[in-house]
Amino acid sequence: MNASERLPHASRRAVCARCLRPQATCLCDLIRPTPHRSEVLVLQHPQEQRQAKNSVALLRLSLTDCEVVVGERFDAVTLAALLHRPGRVTRLLYPDVPAAPAPLEGPRVTEAPTRLVVIDATWRKSLRLLLEHPALQALPRLALAAPPPTRYRAIRAARRVDQISTLEATVQALGQLDGAAFDGAPLLQAFGVFVERVAARHLGGALPRS
Repeated sequence: MNASERLPHASRRAVCARCLRPQATCLCDLIRPTPHRSEVLVLQHPQEQRQAKNSVALLRLSLTDCEVVVGERFDAVTLAALLHRPGRVTRLLYPDVPAAPAPLEGPRVTEAPTRLVVIDATWRKSLRLLLEHPALQALPRLALAAPPPTRYRAIRAARRVDQISTLEATVQALGQLDGAAFDGAPLLQAFGVFVERVAARHLGGALPRS
């Protein structure tokens, strides 16, 4: 039993039942219901789940079809069940990089809707997760087309200039997949407010490594 488990229940911070955040950092007023055609599956590294600066909670609460699975290693059967859905074409949101080249993709013969797989982790941990799971490596890739500057740098450092938050990346990817039918602007605006709030709470603090 750890120290937090030994504390009386009344002394623990109150947690919002909807967003599962402490009441002081509740996200619920920032939720923007955002319909979309493509399904979203987020594979989230366990360390990201505990990050107050993480953007996935707001993404999950706002998108109408977003599944978040926390883990670092997945067995083949479990991962296959997560990645593939009947009537869906699965694509991985990840750039084509020398350390993990994208597989050769044959001609697309179907216009079936997409199941978009997103890895929520630091660059190093996302690459490791990709390399350790052949089923992920085999997925056709979706790369972002010239992502705009990220709002995220106000609260979280990045090693690569093209790194953006998981929320921003997913919203842009849905725009590429779903076209004009998808409107992610309200969610991006809400995310901007989220970043401002986090920055205000940590004013003067050093940015963590990412």
